[in-house]
Amino acid sequence: MAPVAALCSAPAALGSRVAHHKRAGRSSGRQQLAVREVAAEAAPSTTGQPHGRVFNFSAGPAVLPVEVLEQAQADLLNWRGSGMSVMEMSHRGKEFQSIIDAAEADLRALLAIPDNYTVLFMQGGASTQFSAIPLNLAGEGDTVDYIVTGSWSKKAAGEAKKYCKVNVAATGDNKSVPDPATWNLSADAKYVHYCDNETIQGVEFKGPPAVGDKLLIADMSSNFCSKPVDVSKYGLIYAGAQKNIGPAGVTIVIIRTDLMGNARPITPTMLDYAVQAGDQSMYNTPPCWSIYMCGLVFAKMRADGGLPAVQAANEKKAKVLYDTIASSNGFYSSPVDPAVRSLMNVPFTIPSSADLEKEFIGQAAKRSMIQLKGHRSVGGMRASIYNSMPLEGTQQLADFMREFAAQHA
Repeated sequence: MAPVAALCSAPAALGSRVAHHKRAGRSSGRQQLAVREVAAEAAPSTTGQPHGRVFNFSAGPAVLPVEVLEQAQADLLNWRGSGMSVMEMSHRGKEFQSIIDAAEADLRALLAIPDNYTVLFMQGGASTQFSAIPLNLAGEGDTVDYIVTGSWSKKAAGEAKKYCKVNVAATGDNKSVPDPATWNLSADAKYVHYCDNETIQGVEFKGPPAVGDKLLIADMSSNFCSKPVDVSKYGLIYAGAQKNIGPAGVTIVIIRTDLMGNARPITPTMLDYAVQAGDQSMYNTPPCWSIYMCGLVFAKMRADGGLPAVQAANEKKAKVLYDTIASSNGFYSSPVDPAVRSLMNVPFTIPSSADLEKEFIGQAAKRSMIQLKGHRSVGGMRASIYNSMPLEGTQQLADFMREFAAQHA
């Protein structure tokens, strides 16, 4: 027989389980309601885009080319007759080897990457490179220079302080690039690091900064492959994929080959560039699907005319928005110095009313233009118009901006 205490406690335990299931039911109901509310916010597309898609102005993960998504959909269950999805195949097999080889070859062609540079497909996002760079390229106690022009370069400098003596050679005001004549570069710096495009602030360098013969390191996460770049001017370029070239999960590192092989003993194996290069970016299982998707994007960019054509399209899209802001008679404002305004991320405000900004974002979403809210650290609005945002998206946004201004001026 069961102990008396257990029998006596059974009704209480049963009641407890019933209460738990009721709470779980209520929780599940709330979750389902939240999902329905999110779905309701994403109103049916009126853009005329394929598959009823919205215009997604997200800063990342960002919009991808429809043709690439369609190809991935076609390949999803059975990649090129292999009987496997890319998500299922071994990274050691010939099938995936052909995928990563093609992706690298197309990237090298797009950027005209010199032969003395190594291309790595790494994990951990660009933020992991904030640690990997000083661990591979500088010793304990060495000085490294950082140019801070916004949130991401500031974070990179902060992380490097754990491993090196960081000299912040220049600090911007989050809306411009400090005059290079005022930069306090160190004579003995192992490298100079900067962020080519600040995603949050919308500040973009229009060319590599002049640092003499110092080793130049660039975070190009939010403008990678948006324009031609002279790779030979850099010691290392790195970029998270999820802005311009693919889904989150892979980070591209382009490093001058002679810089590898000097990682500190404390460097995690996964962050050692020489180890990654020795194993062709496959020391462990790489983000196979993300690399495959990047490869599709690279191939499409080459077919569409390469990076000069990409840059021309980006300049045209950005001009639509900046001209709309400029012609609004002050209703909208762009906080960024015109000389360094980003072609990728366009922050703007309605100076007269923060409430109008909220209304603008809500009305835009109802018209199938989403993710226009500015970063929480700066507020306002931000339209991220990466490579795959079609011109029609920026034109529709500009039309709505003019209409909204006319209604509320």
